[in-house]
Amino acid sequence: MIQPTRINPLTAFKRKTPEFVKRLKRTGLPEVLTIEGRGELVVQDAAAYQRLLDLVDRAEAILGIRRGLEDAREGRTMTIDEFGSRLRGRTKTNGKRA
Repeated sequence: MIQPTRINPLTAFKRKTPEFVKRLKRTGLPEVLTIEGRGELVVQDAAAYQRLLDLVDRAEAILGIRRGLEDAREGRTMTIDEFGSRLRGRTKTNGKRA
């Protein structure tokens, strides 16, 4: 969560970039940069950002697995032969294979 104490003007970031970088690496927390008093940018340490991306990937995988399990419980399945037939049907163009 972005904390209110982590909101700074872009000009402060420009003037004190080394301090910001050190703090971003130390805390791992993102900071909001404002332009004319409005939040416009978020800056974050690269390692913390990668952890965020990894969490998103994991959450998407879990969601996909849950959907697949729900489909199986609800009978929304097909045999491998049915799948192959559908796939072959989609690759045809004007009676010819694509």
